[in-house]
Parts: sequence; structure tokens; C-alpha cells
Amino acid sequence: MDSDHYPTTPAALAAELGAVIGKLKRRLRQEASAGDFTQSQLSVLGRLDREGPTTVSSLARAESMRPQSMGATVAALEAAGLVQGTPDPADGRQTILALTPACRDLIKAGRAARLDWLSHAIEARLSPAEQRQLAGSVALLSRLFES
Repeated sequence: MDSDHYPTTPAALAAELGAVIGKLKRRLRQEASAGDFTQSQLSVLGRLDREGPTTVSSLARAESMRPQSMGATVAALEAAGLVQGTPDPADGRQTILALTPACRDLIKAGRAARLDWLSHAIEARLSPAEQRQLAGSVALLSRLFES
């Protein structure tokens, strides 16, 4: 969008912001080299990374999936060496799933790649004045997402 033609209404600004955020998310995913994982698999890995170990049933509820479907997703992640299960000490019938050290390393490398790309893009494409303007925009976006 031409910087001289900003959206003039909150609804138009919201639509433009959504489109720009979508483009940024897609580009960051490309930079992280997510590999051949499905969106469900990536979502499960992200949830385990953010929230810690849990059961297949809890993951299924959180992801609005049937437990059988989540079981297939988890089995693929286990086969890839990204998730491991251990018996639940409180209920031996349950398995607690956690990320493997190899998966944590992949996540860390992906984050570093995204941050590196974004940092270089900001430095290469924005003037110092634009970088300050972007910093102000980030502060405004943070306010939007505060509860």
C-alpha cells in the first residue's frame, strides 16, 4: 500500500492490518523452513512448546480434533523423532507427550532464522526514521493485543 494512501476508517485499517499480518506470518514460516509438516503437526508442536507436556486427549481438546485424529498426528511426530511419550505417573493408562531435545533444537533454529531475516529486512529496507516509526507501530500493536 502506498504510504500516502492509508486506510481512513477503523474497518479499512483492520482489513489492511489483517492482510499485512497474514503476509508477514507466511514469510516468517518460509524463513523458518518448517519442512514437510502439516498445519496440524506444526500446531501440536507449537502448543507443546508453549504449554509444556500433556496428553493426547488434552491436545485433541485444545486443537478441536477427535482423539483418533490427534493420535495419528502424534504418531507421525513420534516417528519423526520430534515428540516422545512417557507413562503418566498419576494414571498409567495415559501417556504424557513432550518435545524431544532434537525438536527443541529445531524450534530454536527456526526462531533464530525468522528473527535474523526480519532484522535484516528492517535494516535493509527501512531508513532510521522509518525504523523509529515501526517501533512506534509495534507499541501500538502491543496495546491492541493487551487484555
